[in-house]
Amino acid sequence: MVSLRYKMLVKEELEKLDIHHAFVDLGVVELVEDITDVQREELKNRLLTSGLELLDDKKSILIERIKNVIIEMIHYSDTLPKTNYSDYISEKLNYDYTYLSNIFSEVKGITLQQFIIIHKIERVKELLLYDELNLSEISYLLHYSSVSHLSKQFKKITGLSPSYFKQLKKRRNQNLENS
Repeated sequence: MVSLRYKMLVKEELEKLDIHHAFVDLGVVELVEDITDVQREELKNRLLTSGLELLDDKKSILIERIKNVIIEMIHYSDTLPKTNYSDYISEKLNYDYTYLSNIFSEVKGITLQQFIIIHKIERVKELLLYDELNLSEISYLLHYSSVSHLSKQFKKITGLSPSYFKQLKKRRNQNLENS
């Protein structure tokens, strides 16, 4: 799991710099004590070489936390929450959903709902490629009201129907095997 690898990487870098931490999660590190500017800069550089970014401003940190909750919920959870996504996100982050949504839209230029839809469609693509579930099962798993709704959203985002997307991938794999 990618998120676990990132957490371990951050912990490792903190330990190398002798920075004591109480808690490390995706997008959040709770330190036991304040660190020096030199330590902060060194940590920032080390994380950057691993493709991670140290965020200092509160809005950016909150946006990353929102993104992490959504990505974790859609891509790494066995089942999606039974509650509304807005309630789930609000509860996980301990903020009013309207506040989170407004900040997210302001900073990212898309709505939280659009971000969720984009990630749900990415998850649909993954599941189609695994070829273990049919479209009805995928629709149920991702809490779509119907296969038709999933298909319309998929086509709106990708420009392709789910079945055509799956055919393209099969053809591509066959072409690779025959080369």
